Amino acid sequence: MIKSICIFEDDHACNLNPLALTRPVYDLRCGMSSLRDKLIRHFPLATVSLHCREYLAELTQQENSDIAVNSFDQEECLFLNGRLLAEEHFINALDLDQEIIYQQGDVTVAAFLRKKHLKTMKITDALSFSHLAVKRASIAAELINYPWDLPLHNPGQIANDFSTLKIAPAVKGEAHERVTFVNQKQIYIGEQTVVAPGVVLDASDGPIYIGNGAKVMANAVLQGPVFIGDNATIKIAAKIYEGVSIGENCKVGGEVEGSIIHSFSNKQHDGFLGHAYLGQWVNLGADTNNSDLKNNYGSVTVSINGKGVDSGSQFVGLFMGDHSKSGINTMFNTGTVVGVMSNVYGAGFPAKDIPSYAWGGAENLVEHKLSKALQTAKTVMSRRKVTMTSAYKTLFRHLHKTTQPERDALCSNH
Repeated sequence: MIKSICIFEDDHACNLNPLALTRPVYDLRCGMSSLRDKLIRHFPLATVSLHCREYLAELTQQENSDIAVNSFDQEECLFLNGRLLAEEHFINALDLDQEIIYQQGDVTVAAFLRKKHLKTMKITDALSFSHLAVKRASIAAELINYPWDLPLHNPGQIANDFSTLKIAPAVKGEAHERVTFVNQKQIYIGEQTVVAPGVVLDASDGPIYIGNGAKVMANAVLQGPVFIGDNATIKIAAKIYEGVSIGENCKVGGEVEGSIIHSFSNKQHDGFLGHAYLGQWVNLGADTNNSDLKNNYGSVTVSINGKGVDSGSQFVGLFMGDHSKSGINTMFNTGTVVGVMSNVYGAGFPAKDIPSYAWGGAENLVEHKLSKALQTAKTVMSRRKVTMTSAYKTLFRHLHKTTQPERDALCSNH
């Protein structure tokens, strides 16, 4: 039995920006939970520690006060790559009787080490095992490499989580007698949740999970697999298609397909969101739409760290970092990336690569001043009774500084 695990970040973490600018990669969501929770689930009796990039360490420690962050003071430890979608067959393939490093190509996906080698591990932004004189073995693993991988895997992960967690069908909250259930054995409604008349919950093609304290307003349609987090609100006549995960305290309306909305974010009004991932505290204005399919049905190219990467997929939407916003009637092209703390608005399609702390749209982008961005974020968070801590401010000041070259290249009127 393994006594301790450490979930770590490697040098591919930056390929998940802007979503991973504000959190370790293992705190990204896919299905009904974070990547971290999926890993921990396999080792319920193990002590958990976390490794993350140094600039994230203070906030990560603050949010995980009972967990060691960037410390390897164990007798033995199983290291697990935070980008893993670790299925049962992967865990079962690990040999935990000897020190060994498991690789997929040149990527370390897992490593079992004892104290002698743990003492030699250095805390760096990307944890490296290359210096260790330890046996290597190849292993097949499913890794999240780029932002579009998360929506791609989301439908299957919702179904897998629902099954793995052994969720029994139930209506613990209040569902009006005029709610239509299709395949109710795959539907869970949490405590103190209210489902209004005219709602259709169709689990024909996958499960529907609605958490505690949620509200599904009249005439909304949910087509599984779908996950709705605690205290989320689904607005009147919303169309929530398969493969959608909506996190805690979100408010969502309009049409959503194959997308992940992290938590505390709003897409309240009409407009289409498809094959997208929105971070925390995002707000999309009324009739904001994103394209997720090119007119020629070709593979979508996405800007990753300033370089175009072929996604290999026909369906790729919008990736928006924490605290960014769009104005009414904003249109985003296929594979658009928006950094953190940006405000996008105006006629026409804005650029497909919008840096952090940007303000504007198709006609012009200028810098969103740090002081104003922080004040807005503080106001938004306080409305949900969430306090912006000093560690949180420090993180966003750091990101403002480190993303300055992107704004210098893409914004005007400094």
